Amino acid sequence: MLPTATLLLGLAGSALGFNACQLIANKVSSATDVYYPGSSSYVADNEHYATSSSQASKCSVEPGSAEDVGIILAIVGKTKTPFGVKGGGHATNQGFSSTTGVQIAMTRFIEVTYDSATQTAVIGAGNIWDDVYEVLNAQSVNVLGGRVTGVGVAGFTLGGGYSYLSNQYGLAIDNVVAYELVAPNATVVTVTEENDPDLFFSLKGGFNNYGIVTRFTLKTYPQGSVWGGVASYNASYISVFNAAAVKFCSEVTDPKAAMVMTYAYASGQVSLATQMFYDGPTPPDGIFDDFLAIPALAQDFTTRSYFDLIGSTTFPTGLRTVYNHIPTLEYSESTIEDMINELNFWGPTLSAHGATSVTYAVEPFLPGLLTHAPAGSSAYPGSRDHTVFPSIVGLQWVSQSEDDVFLDAARQTAEKLGVAGESIYPNYAIYDAPVVDMYGEEGVKRMEATRERVDPYGVMLLTGGFKV
Repeated sequence: MLPTATLLLGLAGSALGFNACQLIANKVSSATDVYYPGSSSYVADNEHYATSSSQASKCSVEPGSAEDVGIILAIVGKTKTPFGVKGGGHATNQGFSSTTGVQIAMTRFIEVTYDSATQTAVIGAGNIWDDVYEVLNAQSVNVLGGRVTGVGVAGFTLGGGYSYLSNQYGLAIDNVVAYELVAPNATVVTVTEENDPDLFFSLKGGFNNYGIVTRFTLKTYPQGSVWGGVASYNASYISVFNAAAVKFCSEVTDPKAAMVMTYAYASGQVSLATQMFYDGPTPPDGIFDDFLAIPALAQDFTTRSYFDLIGSTTFPTGLRTVYNHIPTLEYSESTIEDMINELNFWGPTLSAHGATSVTYAVEPFLPGLLTHAPAGSSAYPGSRDHTVFPSIVGLQWVSQSEDDVFLDAARQTAEKLGVAGESIYPNYAIYDAPVVDMYGEEGVKRMEATRERVDPYGVMLLTGGFKV
């Protein structure tokens, strides 16, 4: 039985959360709605790609304007009510876009407006990339966004953003022209390099430490048909698959080519897969030939629109999930063998705890990836001196009682495989990763000073995420 003091505190917190919900409902405009447990909108607002990321909030709010976001922030700040901000709901760290307090769902911020004069697009924070690509496809332009279906614009962009187009144009944060930000003091501001360089820097990788971003203005690029798709292979071809992977990573220099190669363990066996991309209707000979020569269990490589390509790349949902970044400097034969050894250990080990999949992904980019923006132009990465590849481990399972086992495994394998001292990618990092490992000491100091200036009362400390 709970101690009386603990029980009373819990009841007080519950009442406080509901009180904030009612205050919000009374103050916002008719463009905004508040939902409570039992409604379908409440369920959708709290739902996430990973079931382990979801929490039961006191209420959910779907703001319909930036001004209403300001009203909401003012109320949760004044009442000290915990809150979450959810864009696409793809975060795999619980509490990063969920809460037991007030859930703010950016569902209604779905603007996608292309400006041919400035070659930019204004994109609402409630979009997923699939919908953005569909709208921009009709304009024959594109932006730097997610590589699989269902990824939200806001979290992806605020955390860095590796794209199929990154070899040509850099990270998503390198292509942000402006942020529309609802600051913690409830004012709506446009943040650019010119009007607030420290805040602009800090938003590039700094997530939700500075307020709630409602719209992004991104650079656009001409986009025609692309070639690509996914393929899966039997583990009996692992030696030739590895050789093809090492060759691609070390020899392919065409910036229009991109790949993700995965090694997975599920249902008692290892499987191999690829995502291939070429920014053009047909890839030149020699780039993907070694992979295409491997007999595939299934494949769907074809010339298609970028929108169609992303829609073809799906992942299982409705499972508990953890990601962790494995900072990698090269994809050599020994690097990949070490990854496979980890897979062969953790696959059977975690299967005994109900794992549905254990996956390691190889994500190569060209050495010049980070030269598309100046040094010191963004919070992430801590250094642009060299490229650190965003290798990832992804674990999925069913039972909440096994959470600690999987979280510990994600930490252990990343520590064993990763290169110490290299920048950790915020969008792949496990929830307790140190922010200094993402942004560097100087970056953290600059971000802290900016946070203290724009959020002197700590409103954004009431929400989850990596905090500076």
